Amino acid sequence: MIPKLHEALMGDGTKISYSVFDGAEPAVVILHGLGGSHREFIETARALPGRKVIPIDQRGHGRSTTVPADTSRDAFVRDVVSVIEAEAPGPVDIAGQSMGAHTAMLVAADRPDLVRRLVMLEGNQGGGTAEEHAALGDYFRSWEVPFADRAAALAALGDGPLAHALVNDLEERPDGLYPRFDAEVMQLIITGVALQRWAEWEGTHVPALVIYADGGIFSEEQKAEFIQRGQNVRRFDLANASHDAHLDAFEQWIDALTRFIDVP
Repeated sequence: MIPKLHEALMGDGTKISYSVFDGAEPAVVILHGLGGSHREFIETARALPGRKVIPIDQRGHGRSTTVPADTSRDAFVRDVVSVIEAEAPGPVDIAGQSMGAHTAMLVAADRPDLVRRLVMLEGNQGGGTAEEHAALGDYFRSWEVPFADRAAALAALGDGPLAHALVNDLEERPDGLYPRFDAEVMQLIITGVALQRWAEWEGTHVPALVIYADGGIFSEEQKAEFIQRGQNVRRFDLANASHDAHLDAFEQWIDALTRFIDVP
């Protein structure tokens, strides 16, 4: 069962949508990657028995405002802080994947009083080239929407775990199925994520777990440097996993997550 969605209105008029799985504190806040939504982490929430879990649709994604006025990293941080302050009385455990890991890191750096532990799945301090970001925008713009149905969407996007997650989250309209994001906004967001944030990472002192997949997007040199420059960090590696390891290496992901945040 999917809990009822909650909504929070930010100062710039952006609506932030999120779910709350009831349970004990400290709450676990979960942040998805670029182009995704909190629905990708519903099974993760269910695998944290007894804990309050708050998966959030970050701005520009899911049921949150699709075209927000502000796509800066600071705006993403403010959104998450607002949800934490509204829903959790004490410090939370915060976990994110890819772009969501970057957001989680910035929240921990900016508001260590609100974060007990930080988990980053396939995330780092930022990076990438303008060409790579443009190519990602082109990929999202290449989707020939609307899709007639979910079978047609899968035929176009592929049959892997990520494709299934994206297809399951498509919005149904009278003329077909549409993604819950705007391609131009996705390119703007990833351009912001790419800015190097070493100062924030090196200034993050809350206990952190950084999880990498052997089939992920980072080189061994990138992984080693990120870990070496962290202050209070452990590393965990997943086998036979992709950048979207929360989908295709679920049991390993849950094992690493639950051990670190002390779920029985």
